Amino acid sequence: MTPRSPRSPRIPRSPRTRNAALVLDLLRSAGQEGISRLELAERTGLTPQAVSKITARLRDEGLAAEAGRRASTGGKPRTVLRLVPGAGGAVGLHLDRDELTAVAVDLAGTPLAERRAPLAFASGAEAVVDTAVREVGALLEECGAGAPGGVSGGVSGGRPPGVGVALPGPLDHGAGVLHRVTGFPEWDGFPLRDALGGRLGLPVVVDKDTNAAALGLALAGATASAHGSFAYLHLGTGLGAGLVLGGALHRGARTGAGEFGHQVVQLDGPRCECGNRGCVEALCLAAVAAGRPDEAARVLGEGAANLVGLLDVDLVLLGGRTVAGDAARYVRGVEAVLAARARRVGGTPVPVRAVPGERGVAEGAAQLVLAPMFGRAG
Repeated sequence: MTPRSPRSPRIPRSPRTRNAALVLDLLRSAGQEGISRLELAERTGLTPQAVSKITARLRDEGLAAEAGRRASTGGKPRTVLRLVPGAGGAVGLHLDRDELTAVAVDLAGTPLAERRAPLAFASGAEAVVDTAVREVGALLEECGAGAPGGVSGGVSGGRPPGVGVALPGPLDHGAGVLHRVTGFPEWDGFPLRDALGGRLGLPVVVDKDTNAAALGLALAGATASAHGSFAYLHLGTGLGAGLVLGGALHRGARTGAGEFGHQVVQLDGPRCECGNRGCVEALCLAAVAAGRPDEAARVLGEGAANLVGLLDVDLVLLGGRTVAGDAARYVRGVEAVLAARARRVGGTPVPVRAVPGERGVAEGAAQLVLAPMFGRAG
């Protein structure tokens, strides 16, 4: 496999100003009801003239359209504008250790099609990339977007999509290069972004599965506005965390934040595949494998309590295949540990919620591509 020349980690933007991206984001948030130019001016602080120029350009590009008129308190009725979801889209790809999930979404983030396929990380990079190319191609064909290597239209006939790829870390988000994925050291240094982008002929963004899921949750408004900082804990074939601090996804200085599963909580504990002993991930997965979900939930809670104490986040979200199989039990177990810790220090317990759905990581991966278009950090 010969990757093409290095690509930017983000889908190329059209010549659009930051103000235009802000307007586009408000159009997306308004949904089908739409929003008037006057409201856009009030919410952005831009002049009505500037908003008119921006919205005219967005309409010319096919990204915005009129959605009727709204009664005004004075003067003529206001024209309402809305986003055109079918004007583009993205593909989100979740490469788990044993399964691939691919989802195509439109500009509003609405899923259009989905595919799943078995995957084996141990089969090596070539085989995994082959599977990813095949499934993304089939997904785009289902959406009428053409095949890889020369896509003529975007998802559902709009602009050419980009592909967001989420998978276990650690990795370098900026360069799209994997590091020593726990249990699969042979992946260390593999340039996944360039290899996959070269085969697909599309822009590709690579990030950790937990970061993708956390980004998707933040942008979808899955957390209340009061919860500007939260931790998303993903328990499936591994254990990791996605962190949103002050409303923004936190990757860290070297994009290595969120390696939650490899905090040591038992110095003489069992050896983890990362090489350490007593990691939360090793203890948690061992309890799951032994059929002791209450113990797994307690271990997960201890790790979550350490994280809450360190970062003072105000919400903990649980997700992943293992959690989805018995969500109420895991929520209760983690809540119990957090409540006990809070009582000991006279604090208030942090709320815990399970995230519904099995394709949250794949949908979040698609947002890695779409978010910058709306002026959000992807």
